[in-house]
Amino acid sequence: MASEESEILKLREEIKRHNHLYYVLDTPQITDNQYDSLMRRLKDLEAKHPEMQDTLSPSMVVGGVATSKMEKIKHQIQMNSLQDVFDLESVLDFCNKVRERFDDEVSFVVEPKIDGLSVSLEYENGILVRAATRGDGFVGEDVTKNAKMLESVPQKLKHNVEKLTVRGEVFMPNHVFEQLTATQAQNNETCFKNARNAAAGSLRQKDPQVTRERQLDIFVFNLQVAAGFETRSHKESIEFLNGLGFKTIDVCGPFEKDKLIIEQIEKIKLEDGKKDFNIDGAVVKVDNLEYRKILGKTAKFPKWAVAFKYTPQEMQTEVLDIEISVGRTGVLTPVAVLKPVLVSGSVVSRAILHNQDFIKKKMINIGSVVLVRKAGDIIPEIASVLENPSGEYFKIPRVCPSCGMEPFEEEVELSCQNPSCPEQMLRKLTHFVSRDAMNIEGLGPSILKKLIEGGLLSSVADIYYLTLENLVGLERLAERSAQNILQAIEKSKTVGAGRLLFGLGIKQIGAKAAHDIIEHFGDMEQLFEVTFDEIVKIHGLGGVVAASLVNYFSLPPARTCINRLKLAGVRVEEEPKERGALDGINCVVTGSFEAAGRQELEMKLKELGARISESVSKRTDYLLVGSKPGKKLEKAKALGVKIVFENDLGSLFGNLKS
Repeated sequence: MASEESEILKLREEIKRHNHLYYVLDTPQITDNQYDSLMRRLKDLEAKHPEMQDTLSPSMVVGGVATSKMEKIKHQIQMNSLQDVFDLESVLDFCNKVRERFDDEVSFVVEPKIDGLSVSLEYENGILVRAATRGDGFVGEDVTKNAKMLESVPQKLKHNVEKLTVRGEVFMPNHVFEQLTATQAQNNETCFKNARNAAAGSLRQKDPQVTRERQLDIFVFNLQVAAGFETRSHKESIEFLNGLGFKTIDVCGPFEKDKLIIEQIEKIKLEDGKKDFNIDGAVVKVDNLEYRKILGKTAKFPKWAVAFKYTPQEMQTEVLDIEISVGRTGVLTPVAVLKPVLVSGSVVSRAILHNQDFIKKKMINIGSVVLVRKAGDIIPEIASVLENPSGEYFKIPRVCPSCGMEPFEEEVELSCQNPSCPEQMLRKLTHFVSRDAMNIEGLGPSILKKLIEGGLLSSVADIYYLTLENLVGLERLAERSAQNILQAIEKSKTVGAGRLLFGLGIKQIGAKAAHDIIEHFGDMEQLFEVTFDEIVKIHGLGGVVAASLVNYFSLPPARTCINRLKLAGVRVEEEPKERGALDGINCVVTGSFEAAGRQELEMKLKELGARISESVSKRTDYLLVGSKPGKKLEKAKALGVKIVFENDLGSLFGNLKS
């Protein structure tokens, strides 16, 4: 039980991190299939443990947020995401559940699910006035100026409509993506990983002219509001939008029979790869708009639609070579160099082989003919081996390719233990200066490599002892740039011990774990004395994290590093945080509130340190009750939970209505 509750908390944090990488930074690190697997596991566990329900769980909210790059904009109509299903049986279950609600025949439409960036477009008197990304569904980013750069977004409708709101999917055509990444590679710039992220990054540009140059496109797939116009069906609404000048999604149907729905889903799959845009599934929707209103929605999904996700596309290619990469923790990772092949809209030329067991299991070797897939258009992987001319599998050399030392074997991994290994040091330093760690701008991999080669950097602490002379002496680094780097180094000294601990790159210690550890112990220097048992008592941390942390701080170089950082003026302790009036209190909110909206009330409670849950359980401290509270009030009474009505909120918790 306790282990599953711990897993729920860890899954929530991991999914939130991947949501931030995907929706905000446009730099995903896992495939769509891997993300979907994490989300399914979380939902299964939350269903098993209703007492762990939380309105802020990623299973309950849309994944994105509005970033600080653009102005925030509140949606007039919430922009929901779609519920994903992964087998045709689930599609039919959805259709049958809808049919059970209505006496007459229900028709469904099927349309391709474009792999792009969801936006809303608002028009007043036929003129485009606002465009926004989805964000968290309630608040998105204002991309009006950039949306006007898209040729397929009409700035003036063909017919005047007093108020109109539509939803669409912005995407980058595949031929444009290939040209863009080729130019980025030629200029030694970081290439977009896939067309979806290229579209997201291009629509969020501060300079609308850059957006224009990226040649983005859009398919409009839903009518949200049309003042003065009545449409009875989805198919009819799409035809209406087409007549106003929008480039609309290809809607097929309406269909009443299951057989026709399945046939259309499979037909869309066959068309994937033949068009100049990427499809990652098919959307099945109720056609009757009145039925949609009756069906309604959950906090996250409409109940009148599902998205069927296709399995990843697989393409045949050849393994030309296998290289060994050295990570920042010393792990040696084999990487297959592939004959370039187009998979799911982008060219794949490399794939991670993980470890020796993975290579042996699939019998991979140089010269092997393999099937490659890119689930979700992100991380390439070898799905299977079709032919292996040698009949042998590749054996990872028992030597570090960077420093020549023999690696240490730990379970299925080979790890270089040489603290002076050049490649390992470069990756450690690159991680240390990254934005999520110490955030030292200007100190990129190329400069770090030169400093290592020049003998000026052999640990992260050395960064804080660099001088202007050290930097100006590097090839092609102007004095002004060197001064900017030194200013960034000085600024980083105050970022806090949580980010410093994360920046050290200790195995198994991610950003969340690092901040939790520092919040608990308060000071980096205390970590030299902590025990395994003390660490595992921290909520959400397990034995693997504890063992890694204790092992790291038991080594003499760690103490030397922290001492030198402290001597250089780097803050190794966390500033004390003011405790909120409701720190550690579990609250559930039910009913409607006159003085403030329910969301506003929950936000205020969180600011005071409270944890908000969706359901009442033995762990609930307070149930906050408005009008029409429902069954939660009965359950709270049965469990003996303290009940606070709206009139008593101010006297109990302070003025929450302000």
